[in-house]
Amino acid sequence: MKRAPRKKRTASGGNTTEPGFINRNLQEVVTRTDLPGNDHNQVTYILRCQSCDHRYGANGSDIFQRRCPVCGAGRPGLPIS
Repeated sequence: MKRAPRKKRTASGGNTTEPGFINRNLQEVVTRTDLPGNDHNQVTYILRCQSCDHRYGANGSDIFQRRCPVCGAGRPGLPIS
């Protein structure tokens, strides 16, 4: 018996730092990095905008509310390299 493909978690539930999570502004978590974030005890995660495909860094604590810095009038992303 074939299983249906798993749906990606969205802003309605799930762990916001898990790769594949998509927030209400269509920003998808790609991966966690070992780079420090700029908020207390945070690390940088790479997010990808599902509208324009831009990739940028964000604190784990900001993922749920992030907007794309290119097409969504969001704040500049954190360095990811």
